[in-house]
Amino acid sequence: MRTILVTGGCGFIGSNFIRFVLAGNRDIRLINLDKLTYAGNPLNLADIEQDSRYRFVQGDIGDAVLLEQLFAEEQIGTVIHFAAESHVDRSIQGPAEFIQTNIVGTFRLLEAARKAWLSDSDSNHRSPVTNHRFLHISTDEVYGSLGETGYFVETTPYAPRSPYSASKASSDHLVSAYFHTYGLPVVTTNCSNNYGPYQFPEKLIPLVFNNALQGKELPVYGDGKNVRDWLYVADHCQAIWSVLKHGHLGETYNIGGNNEKQNIEIVHAVCDLLDERVGLLASGKPRRTLVRYVKDRPGHDHRYAIDAAKIKQELGWQPAMTFEQGIRKTVDWYLEHSDWISNVLDGSYQDYYQRMYGEK
Repeated sequence: MRTILVTGGCGFIGSNFIRFVLAGNRDIRLINLDKLTYAGNPLNLADIEQDSRYRFVQGDIGDAVLLEQLFAEEQIGTVIHFAAESHVDRSIQGPAEFIQTNIVGTFRLLEAARKAWLSDSDSNHRSPVTNHRFLHISTDEVYGSLGETGYFVETTPYAPRSPYSASKASSDHLVSAYFHTYGLPVVTTNCSNNYGPYQFPEKLIPLVFNNALQGKELPVYGDGKNVRDWLYVADHCQAIWSVLKHGHLGETYNIGGNNEKQNIEIVHAVCDLLDERVGLLASGKPRRTLVRYVKDRPGHDHRYAIDAAKIKQELGWQPAMTFEQGIRKTVDWYLEHSDWISNVLDGSYQDYYQRMYGEK
């Protein structure tokens, strides 16, 4: 049975990926290593805890001793590295954790894989081994900001503009360095904005959903016209699996949803779906009237857009879900899982929300 280490598997994308793999593969064992920070929710995977193919380990990717033990105990042959501090606003308020997790943590993980998989002679010859894989999950934010036209491609120069994107850019470079220096069998993916089930409610879509459902104000940065490319999380999981199985070592693959939308369009789409599903506000007004524009975030990138031609041409992957389909599925999932939202919205999240959005 092939053993895969998934870091950050209790998070949004990680938990969706674990479900995806277990549903389609009987011969794979998954080790989920998660520190369980604010965004790591064990309830995301509560229904598969008893699956014999799954093991949860609470721990830090920065813990070198723990990593060495896991690689030895489980004979790990594949790493899918999701674990990261990922929220831009939090990186502005407190960048130190982003440096520690995204840079130092990635370094510790690379070192653990190198020591487990490569002998000294392998490292000296810099010839990649072929029976292991280290798949590093990154973001399109490392490329910086686009104007009204153009797209990010795999060769776009890095130009990060926040502590979050700078820490992810650094981790990408570390992964590449371990391929070229040691021959570690790495592949990197840079994806656009994900959405779908189990997303932590400080992100745009679940935040808007929760506030709009309760008739609360909807904070929108600046004029709301910043553009993002939106990727349904199930499509992302399929892309990751394709890269894992068929991606070329040392390569980077951009993963996008082909769904460019302004932030205000996303807000309006969620509001309109809630009006359709549960009715208008008690006042009789549509939920769009809840929008409140707030001071823009520092260094807010204007536009991201992914050119995913490489992964389509080389691996045959392209997104299956249109935004209109995906946002309906997402809103319906949140409506059907109100207990999950209630369990997530604890006091610490409310304190954070007040600090970020409490003042106009």
